[in-house]
Amino acid sequence: MRKTESEGGRALTVGVVVARTGRLARLGDPLAFAMSLLGPELRRVRNGGRDHELRLVDRDSRSSAEGARQAVRELVEEEGARIVLTLAGTEVLPAVADACEEAGVPCVSSTFPWQVYYYGRGGTAERPFRWTYHFCWGLDDIAETFADLWEAAGGPAGPIGCLWNDGPQGAWSRHAERGFLPAARARGHRLVDPAGYREPATDFGAHLAAFRAEGTDIVTSAATGADLALFRRQAAERGARPRLITCSRWLAYPPSVTEAGERPAQANVATLVYWSPNHPYRSSIDGTSAAELAENYEQSTGRQWLQPLGLAYALFEVAVHALATADDPAQAASVAEALGRARLETIAGPLDWTAGPVPNIATVRLSGGQWQPGRRHAYELSVVTNRQVDGLPVDGDLLPLE
Repeated sequence: MRKTESEGGRALTVGVVVARTGRLARLGDPLAFAMSLLGPELRRVRNGGRDHELRLVDRDSRSSAEGARQAVRELVEEEGARIVLTLAGTEVLPAVADACEEAGVPCVSSTFPWQVYYYGRGGTAERPFRWTYHFCWGLDDIAETFADLWEAAGGPAGPIGCLWNDGPQGAWSRHAERGFLPAARARGHRLVDPAGYREPATDFGAHLAAFRAEGTDIVTSAATGADLALFRRQAAERGARPRLITCSRWLAYPPSVTEAGERPAQANVATLVYWSPNHPYRSSIDGTSAAELAENYEQSTGRQWLQPLGLAYALFEVAVHALATADDPAQAASVAEALGRARLETIAGPLDWTAGPVPNIATVRLSGGQWQPGRRHAYELSVVTNRQVDGLPVDGDLLPLE
C-alpha cells in the first residue's frame, strides 16, 4: 500500500471510481470533470489544526461491475485510498459500494434511488452498512414529483400508464412497499401496469392497447432513450397521443437533435430536476455557485451542462468534510464515523446523514422539469414545479407533449 507523509501530517488519498471507457462513459463525464476542476484546488485538508496533503486518484470502472471491483482494489491496495467516491451505473455503483464494504474503506456515492441502493444491497434499519454512504432522492420522491406534474397537466382524474421494463428499474418501480407505486397511489392516482418489457424493446403494442382500453393519456416511465423513442413512434403510428410523459431514466442528459432534424425522444418529456444552474446552492469548498459551475463546464467542454455535475462536485465536498472532521482522518473507522454524523450545505443542496430516512442515507430534494425548445441550446430543462426546493424559480410552463 502506498504511504506518504506531508509536513503537517499523513497524506490522505481520495480514490475515485469513474467510467472513462465503455457504455457508461458519458455518465462518467460529470465526475471526471469535477475531479479535474477540483484537483488543483484540493491540495491539502486541515484537520484539528494540522494540514494533510490531499491526493485525488482515479481508476476506470470500464463500465462493468468487475471493472468497478478491480478499480476499488487498486485504489485501496496500490494507492492507499482513505475514502472512495463514485456515481452512476445500475450494476457499477453497487459493485463499488460492495467492494468498499468488503475492503473496510469508506465510500460515498450518488445518482441512484436510495431504496435501490440500500435495500437492493441487503441493508436494513437494524443492520445498516458499516462503510458505505449515499446521497440521493428516493423512488417515493420521484412519485411525488411526477404526481405534481400529472396534476399540473390536468388533475388526477384519469389513470396513469406505466411503461416499465422487466429489469431492476421496473421491479423497484412497482415494489409494493418501497417503490414508486405505493407513493403514487397514496396521492390518489390509479396506475395501469402491463407486463414489463424486455430491453431493448421491439414492440409496445400490448402497452398501447392496455393504455387505450383504460383511457390512459398520461404515461410514466423509466425507459432508455431508445425505448422511449420507439414508444413515441409506435404510439403515433397507432393514433395514440399521450398529453404527458414523465420519465426518470436518462432524462438527466440533454437530448440532441437527430439527423434530418428529427425531434429527439425526450422533447417535451417531463422529468426530475435535482440540480440546475438556477438552484440556490454554493460549494462548501470555495463558494462557487451552481450557475458558475454550469458555466465553467460549458466553457471548458463546449457541451451543455448536465444535472449530475452538481452531485459529482458534491461528492468531493462530502469527502473533504469527512476528512476534515474525522477524529483521525488516516483511520477508516474514524472517517466512516464522520460520514455518519455529516451535515453540510453543498452545491447539490443540504445533505444530512443524521436525519435518515435510514442509516447511511442523506436525501436530495427534487423538482419537476420538462425538456423544451431553448434559446441557447436546442433543448433546455425548464423547471415547471418547485414545491420542494425553496428559492428555485419556475422558469417555464408545462407544455403539451405534441
